[in-house]
Amino acid sequence: MYEVILAKELTNRGLVVKRQVAVPIEYQGLKFDEGFRADIIVENKVILELKSVEQLNKVHHKQLLTYLKLTKIKLGFLLNFGAPLMKNGITRIVNDL
Repeated sequence: MYEVILAKELTNRGLVVKRQVAVPIEYQGLKFDEGFRADIIVENKVILELKSVEQLNKVHHKQLLTYLKLTKIKLGFLLNFGAPLMKNGITRIVNDL
């Protein structure tokens, strides 16, 4: 639900938004077209990974960083809708900066 509403709000603001984007991976010369799925990619420049948990942990950060590396996108935000205050549930993650 969070994903659908956020995507709609971003689209309403004139941004190009893609949901559930397949992130391909390559392993030992084999290419897998759908290795992972990024929740939202905005303007092909920012990945938004959505969670709804009491507390984020290292695996959530590593997941987003992996998506950033595989897509060669530099900026991502981990958004935790389970945080008591949304502003405390936003984590910025960068790739190779």
